[in-house]
Formats: sequence, C-alpha cells, structure tokens
Amino acid sequence: MVYKGIYHLFYQYNPNGSVWGNIVWAHATSKDLVNWELQPVALSAAEPNMDINGAWSGSATILPDGKPVILYTGVDSQNQQVQNVAVPKNLSDPYLIEWTKPPQNPIMSPTIQNQINSSSFRDPSTGWLGPDNVWRVVVGSKIGKQGVAILYKSKDFVNWVKDKKPLHSAHGNGMWECPAFYPVSVGNRNSVDTSKSSNDLNVKYVLKVSLDDIKHDYYTVGRNRRVLWGWVNESSSVADDVKKGWSGVMAVPRRVWLDKSGKQLHINPVQEFVKLRMNPVSLRNHVLQPSSLLKVHNITAAQADVEIAFEGLDLSKAEVIDPSWISKPQVLCNQNDSSVRGSLGPFGLKVLASKGMEEYTSVFFRVFKMNTQNNKQHVVLMCSDQSRSSLDKDVDKSNYGAFVNVNPGHEKLSLRTLIDHSIVESFAAKGKSCITSRVYPKLAIDKAAHLYAFNNGLQSVKISSLNAWSMKSAQITGKQ
Repeated sequence: MVYKGIYHLFYQYNPNGSVWGNIVWAHATSKDLVNWELQPVALSAAEPNMDINGAWSGSATILPDGKPVILYTGVDSQNQQVQNVAVPKNLSDPYLIEWTKPPQNPIMSPTIQNQINSSSFRDPSTGWLGPDNVWRVVVGSKIGKQGVAILYKSKDFVNWVKDKKPLHSAHGNGMWECPAFYPVSVGNRNSVDTSKSSNDLNVKYVLKVSLDDIKHDYYTVGRNRRVLWGWVNESSSVADDVKKGWSGVMAVPRRVWLDKSGKQLHINPVQEFVKLRMNPVSLRNHVLQPSSLLKVHNITAAQADVEIAFEGLDLSKAEVIDPSWISKPQVLCNQNDSSVRGSLGPFGLKVLASKGMEEYTSVFFRVFKMNTQNNKQHVVLMCSDQSRSSLDKDVDKSNYGAFVNVNPGHEKLSLRTLIDHSIVESFAAKGKSCITSRVYPKLAIDKAAHLYAFNNGLQSVKISSLNAWSMKSAQITGKQ
C-alpha cells in the first residue's frame, strides 16, 4: 500500500519466536521499496468474536476519499475463519502507526445459509470499484478439491453481501490462498488506476491465487503500477529456524505488466533496486564451448545482480520433445538437472558455488524442438537446479522449471539472476518466466562464494553479453 508517499508492507509475524503461531500483522515502511524501517505491530490477535486465535492474511484498499482500510482474516473463539476490517487511528500520520478495529466486525462470516467452509475461508483481496459504483472483493476458499474465489459486494465498504456465483473456480488444485484480482497495463505503461475496473482496451485483468501445496506466496500492492511481493518460506528444519532467529523472507518487489500483444505477463524486479548496484563487470561475445566453465571475477558472488544473454545456437541440433511435456516443466527439470548433457543445454549460470564445486545452484536453459500436427517449433525450458546447492542433507533440493515464451531463432535468450546469500531469484526473457529458489549453502558463503557461466551441452553457445554487479545491502532500521 502507498499512503502519503510512503510504502507500507504488512506481513505475518510471530512476536514470540521464529516458529509458526501467535500470528499478528507486522508493519514496515519505506520511501523507495529498497530500504525499510520496522514499525510497531499493526494488528494483534485480541478479540474473541473476530481474531482471538490469530490475525491472518488480508489486504489494504485506498478508498476514493484517500482513506486506507485493511481487510483481514481472523480466527474467532470458535476457530471459525471470519473477515474483519481495520482503519487507521490517525489519518494525518503518513506512517499509519496505530490501527483500530470497528465494532461492526466481523463483516463476513460463514453461516449455514451461505454454506461457506469455516476452516477454508480466508485472505480477502484488495477491493475494486466497478462501473456500477459497487465494491467487490474476493476471498479464498475451497469446495472439496475445487479452489474457489468467493465474490463479495458492497456499496459502502462496510456492509458486504456474498454473490451467488464465485468470481472463478477450478477443479483439482485445492484451497486458493491469498487471491487477488487486479488490472495490468499493456505495453509496459505505468499509468493504470488499480482501484477501479475499466473499459480501456489497453488494460487487462489478472486473477492471481497461491496454491496451498507450494512454498511461495505472492501478494500485490500499489497504484499506477502493479507491484507483486513474494513471501518465500523455509525448507530447513524448525531447529535451524530457532537457531538463526528468523523464518521466511520477502523476495524483491516485482513490477507486473503485459507485453504489447496483451497475452504475455512480465514480472521483473522494480527499477529502484538498481541503486544497490556497484563495481560493474562486463563481458562481450564469448563462445562457451561444450563442457566449459567461465568464472566471473571481481564480484561479490554471494550478493550480486547478473544479466546474461545467449545467442549463436544451432537449432538444427535441438532434441525433439513430445508436446505433452509442455505442462510438466518441473518434472522435466528434475529428470534433466545441470549434470545431464543435452544437445542445446544446459547453459546458464552457476551461482553460490564453492571453490571445489561441492556446492552450487544452477540456473539454465535447454532448447528443444517440438513437433506438432501443423508445424515444428522450438521451445525453451528454464530450470533452477537446487540438487547440489548445499551439503546439508535435510533441506529442499528440488529443481524448479518453467517454459519461456521466446523464439530462439529470432531472439537472444536473456537471464537476470539476483543472488542474496540464501535466495536466488531468476527472470528469463525480461520477466516472461521467473523462478525463486531458497538454498542453504554451507561452504559457498560470503567471500567463499563464486559465480560462473557454464555450458554443459553438446553444442557451443555464445554469450553475447554478460553484465554483473556487486550489490550493496538494503538498510533495515527500527525495531518490531
């Protein structure tokens, strides 16, 4: 949320330790999305009829008069999930330190009449105002194994009525967590009012949900540009969390827009993060032969921003892939990690690598040829390989993957990777695909971490450009 020129980030927090439980709304503020000041807890669990068993996820909406309002899920004394509202105590305070809970709470509740599952009814979205001057929000839920975005309507943002039909639903993917419905501009524009629905042909809408069986959740905030936040959970043990004193990290904020076709979503780090770059290193027109490894020198490899572009691929050598694999990129990446040699790939980056290569995380491309009934086309697979990321045997070492909507015959294959000690965020083709990896190196830490470009394919590939920067640390001040 942006209020009086200040960015506000709210997040789930346990004030009593780094384990799950005692959830409240923590609060931090920033003037640039990079450097943050911790503020006092915004919402605590206190009221029997609304949130005595937890103040859980929700969202913020700026009303037409400029007043910010929080909608959030509380668990009441009967362990039912209900939706509540909170408002600032002092609207003249740009930092919004104190919040109050009006007496009309809860404003949305499960009942016998509405047949809402009281244990699967959470995470109200930011509201949007339709052309009919009616407010709408969606709340995540499920019916059996069917994910549902329940739609509520209100004329005053106080009294809410459940619509007869959900905004959307889908079978087979379980509970929909943290739904959001928002407009994005076409063609990399910044000027879109995200609080109102529009008939503008240059604006389209995204329904975003987080599935309940994955580790990464994504949240949206802001006006005039759409900024997406990623919450990255841990895959190490609870004992490790207690030892280090914290659990979970926020990924870098990302801007969301559609390309000029209106069909391809782009997700990239916000521009503000380039201010952390320093000591640039660059390389041009270097051919990576098969089985080659190129070290990038003069870089703080544990904390870096790397952009690399590849070209010069002999597409006639591409291996054939069955079209059925298009829906299974992660399976394909798990079966073909960075050690498995293909014709065109794997090639990309090895990050957080130890000196003896006992540890490293690989982010790479593979290029395949896919035969369909009508034509032959080349497809590009992006993988983030965590299988050798740590000597610790008790952490997640899965591989993650996504196909990239790019034509390797006419476009360079570009990759941007942000490295921050234990988190690796990678963006392919200017944000057409992105993967976040949470890793736990034991050797490749601080100055003992190294960065490489590599090609483990059977054919050569050309690095048309490589630009890398050491990154300064963001400043985090204040106390929770």
